[in-house]
Amino acid sequence: MRGPEKEKTERARELRSNSTAAESKLWSYLRNRQLEGFKFNRQEPIGPYFVDFACRKGKLVIEIDGPSHDEPGAAEYDAQRTAFLEAQGYRVLRFSNDFILGDISFALESIVKHLSR
Repeated sequence: MRGPEKEKTERARELRSNSTAAESKLWSYLRNRQLEGFKFNRQEPIGPYFVDFACRKGKLVIEIDGPSHDEPGAAEYDAQRTAFLEAQGYRVLRFSNDFILGDISFALESIVKHLSR
């Protein structure tokens, strides 16, 4: 178990075990330092939030947005979440499920570009 916050660790494990197809696909490219040697964690707690993927060294968060992000109030919640993460020094990249499942190569290029800054 990671760190002293048992509840967050358990919640992260639960989220990882229920990954979407898009999250699983992207994770297959990010895991084990496959992308330019950068270490990524999935369902990483940062403050009160769990982000889909985080590269702490590169200060990059990647969010995969599904249909729930089109619901009323979701845009406001996402904006608050992004503002919090940016205040912590992270850059936030967002991709839709369809984008990842369709042509992941552009997403990977975008991630590498942001990590190279």
